[in-house]
Amino acid sequence: MADHLPGTLGPLLRAVRERLAAAGVADPALDARLIVEHFSGTTRTEAIAEPQRALDADAVAAIDAALRRRLAGEPVHRILGYREFYGLRLGLSPETLEPRPDTETLVEAILPFASETAERLGECRILDLGTGTGAIALALLSAVPAATATGVDISQDALTTATRNAEQLGLIGRFEALHSDWFAKVCGRYHVIAANPPYIPSEDIGNLQDEVRDFDPCRALDGGVDGLGPYRIIAAEAAGFLEAQGKIAVEIGHTQRNEVKDIFAAAGYRLAEAFVDLGGNDRVLMFEQGKP
Repeated sequence: MADHLPGTLGPLLRAVRERLAAAGVADPALDARLIVEHFSGTTRTEAIAEPQRALDADAVAAIDAALRRRLAGEPVHRILGYREFYGLRLGLSPETLEPRPDTETLVEAILPFASETAERLGECRILDLGTGTGAIALALLSAVPAATATGVDISQDALTTATRNAEQLGLIGRFEALHSDWFAKVCGRYHVIAANPPYIPSEDIGNLQDEVRDFDPCRALDGGVDGLGPYRIIAAEAAGFLEAQGKIAVEIGHTQRNEVKDIFAAAGYRLAEAFVDLGGNDRVLMFEQGKP
């Protein structure tokens, strides 16, 4: 019941943190702060300066409900309904992958080329395959004012979410959502083709962390029998949509560098650059047309 939680800010925050810690949640202090601040409309500064601030019953009830969801295993950002990515607040929905810090590596890998292209040509056209929340496309648009992006997804729910995110970030004028199975409905040519495709082998889905397996959409995780199916599609079909000097950048699983490199090499691409994530693992490969 909500009345089990204190009605004042400091004690409430402490109680939520203690219940999360007792349940073995990985970062109970952060999760407690995110939940309490979001559902009470307070800030970290207020919690420190005014620990005895009284909260109304509705806020305490909302915090209690959110706490129960977190204790049941639901990720905190799913409960909040948004996640920060590359400094942008992105709304989530059931059919979008929760964008994660490792994927910022993909944005940073593309950014120099996208910026240089926009400066040289006055534009940079970006195709984001499997756009989900729009994270990759919108991060690039926010950093490259002359860029435009088409976000492709097979999920209409994801496209609705990406469009709403683009609107809320003031980027909708340069973002187009396209309902398509990979390249099926794509037209034109792009300077950058980017993708964070599903890359987990089907049989490994069951071994994922509960928070990923139970709350991220399976379609955004499952890369087929060997986890490489989407890379084969992209490598085989991208040439018809890539500008002559364009680049393809893909996120990969940390053990997949050689296999993905070989798939693209067989389709006529050479590895231009490779990037590691915050943990030092292989994470992004960037390809260009031409012999390896």
